[in-house]
Amino acid sequence: MDSLTQIVLGAACGEAVLGKKIGNKALFFGAIGGTIPDLDVFVGRWIYDNEIDIMAFHRGFMHSIFFTVLGAFVFGWLVFTLYNRGRRKDTITQKNWIWLFFWSLLTHIILDSFTPYGTQLFAPFLNYRVAINNISVVDSIYTIPFLICMIVLMFYKRNTKKRKLWLKLGLGISSAYMLLTLINKVYINSVYENSLKDEGIVYSRFQTQPSVFNNILWYGIAETETDYYVGFYSLLYSSSKVETWNKLPKNHHLISADDKDIKTLAWFSNGYYNLIEKEDGVIRYNDLRYPSFDKKDPNNTIFSFTLKKVDQRWDIVPFNGKPPTSEDFIYLWERMKGQ
Repeated sequence: MDSLTQIVLGAACGEAVLGKKIGNKALFFGAIGGTIPDLDVFVGRWIYDNEIDIMAFHRGFMHSIFFTVLGAFVFGWLVFTLYNRGRRKDTITQKNWIWLFFWSLLTHIILDSFTPYGTQLFAPFLNYRVAINNISVVDSIYTIPFLICMIVLMFYKRNTKKRKLWLKLGLGISSAYMLLTLINKVYINSVYENSLKDEGIVYSRFQTQPSVFNNILWYGIAETETDYYVGFYSLLYSSSKVETWNKLPKNHHLISADDKDIKTLAWFSNGYYNLIEKEDGVIRYNDLRYPSFDKKDPNNTIFSFTLKKVDQRWDIVPFNGKPPTSEDFIYLWERMKGQ
């Protein structure tokens, strides 16, 4: 999920492990632990010079269970070595620090696995991306109550019952909301499955996920041999049916499926992508796991980019399009309300 959410969750883990011993410092170190996996966006740029490789590296090894265990020992030892001196000597054991980083790292990758982006939990042994698709990468209803609880908690002394209460509230509210999104996911899947059947769409597979910033308006995509069908459904709709489907051609013939870079992109998108030919040998790649903001063009997904040949390889051209406008957000708001 977004960086703020991971900081809040990491801080909560720090508080749970060491809050009684070091107070607000535990929140700080937990927040650091909750941030570490996302540093792969910088590490990837040190390792690779191709944007496709850089993108594929994110949520890879540094988001794995293997890295979590390894990182817990490395960062636990490092912080213990730096912290265990002067008046603080022998106040916190190395084992305490290892557990703090273990839980802050582990909860980060588990939380990311609930989002559509996908997380390589089993790297480097498997490149399978775990994506449960039940919560958006940014969802303020999950984050804000959790953040408020952590802020209130900071104003109580480390050994008070109220501090422990606010920690439980933060973890409890966020966990209850996550459970609700999973229940929504089960219901939404049944709606899309029945809607596809009613429309007579013969598909090989489909997936659903919430649109950005909320868990009310959902988006689904179904794959056929030559096309994709995409449609919105809101929990506020009066009927239990996807009313409108947009048909998007795959156009996978524009780049050979055997090309190394297109294989990487297809793996990244779980195979849900289409291609649009532009001028001068440029191809637009649309990751169709994410919905379109554009009312007029369902191909204009919020996660699309331009591909161009650079030294015999495909690379991503720096984005030069326009960001979503107020009109785009109004469109999503109207869809959420069922209009």
